[in-house]
Amino acid sequence: MSDPTPRTRQDHWTRRLLSPMTLMPYVLLAAVTCVRIPSERSGGEPFAINLALCALTAAWMLWMFTLHPAWRERPRVMGLFLAVLIGLMAILVIRDPWFGLFTPAGYVYSYRLLPWPSELAAISGVAIVAGTAQASPVAKTDVYGVLAYLVVVAVNVGPFCAVAWLGRKAEEYDELRERALAEAREANRRLEASMAENAGLQQQLLAQAREAGVSDERQRMAREIHDTLAQGLTGIVTQLQAAEQTADDQALWRRHLRAATRLARESLSEARRSVHALRPEALEAARLGEALAGVGERWSALHGIPIQVTTTGTARPMPPEADVALLRTAQEALANVAKHAGATKVGLTLSYLENEVALDVRDDGRGFAPDRSGDGPADTGDDGPRRPDAGGFGLVAMRQRIESLAGTLQVESEPGAGTAVSACIPAAPAGAGA
Repeated sequence: MSDPTPRTRQDHWTRRLLSPMTLMPYVLLAAVTCVRIPSERSGGEPFAINLALCALTAAWMLWMFTLHPAWRERPRVMGLFLAVLIGLMAILVIRDPWFGLFTPAGYVYSYRLLPWPSELAAISGVAIVAGTAQASPVAKTDVYGVLAYLVVVAVNVGPFCAVAWLGRKAEEYDELRERALAEAREANRRLEASMAENAGLQQQLLAQAREAGVSDERQRMAREIHDTLAQGLTGIVTQLQAAEQTADDQALWRRHLRAATRLARESLSEARRSVHALRPEALEAARLGEALAGVGERWSALHGIPIQVTTTGTARPMPPEADVALLRTAQEALANVAKHAGATKVGLTLSYLENEVALDVRDDGRGFAPDRSGDGPADTGDDGPRRPDAGGFGLVAMRQRIESLAGTLQVESEPGAGTAVSACIPAAPAGAGA
């Protein structure tokens, strides 16, 4: 029932009272003894016995409490000390009720030295001794005297036990508060560690974000360079080669030279716009359908291949990045047709459907045998028709643009049957806001 760990009250108030508590029992015992000496001196043997009991009590306190401070933290030793001390008090009170004035020392020892709930037994014992001293004038020869005696004892036991209970509750509150403070300190420590860890993770995320941003910008510049400078330079080389072959015909030579010059200017303008991440010039003043018609017209005039540009469905505003992706896809598909297809006609269709916008570029050229993924030509090792760019960066750039907008890109072809490139991008329903 008793707590194996003694209750230690080491707060400032207790430390202040420790020295007075050590002296107070001796002062009380000496005072009572001195008061009773004049009245009991003529008693002879009873006085000598009381004096011997007082000396024994003082010696017991001196040995068990005063001279051995370390024993105060041992509950069993202190329990023995108080049991014997209460017994000596009871003998003294029975012999002389005036020794009831010494019982406060028993309360002090009980509150200070014993853990809960052992202190209740010691306090009750001291209170019974004190009540016995107080009820000494009451005759206990009848029921009323016994009841009166019990009432006096109860009046002593109840309040002092209640004080002990209140003290225990105060200690429990202090323990809970200390535990809460310890938990709060631990939580603060963990929070600081978590914040430090989060700061490290944030630095890592920032570094990764910078790396991702650099990678995205590199990919964007690679696509833009391919769609502007690479295609423009290819067209310029083609026109200059054609001019070289028609050197004897001044009219054709000049036409090819003017086309090469125009391509150079357009490529330079597009390159500048790409560096500043601006929309293609074709989309600045026209909608996507009109911009595709202009691209097709210039492409047909440059390469001498007829092209039919068609827009179906109800045109509606699209996000800028969607317009750019479809325009660049059309330019890349037409560039591949000019370089590899050997086509005699090309069809370009922009379709505004209910939930998506589709771009289809078809030619009647030589076609190629797609690989298993359908992305490029199969590497059969023969000399059949093939399209190098179909499996190169051009197709990669197209696919990256379309898939970055949750769209799909498909390439269908077979030798001798032409090629079809189809790009689809999800779009808001007709009538929805841009």
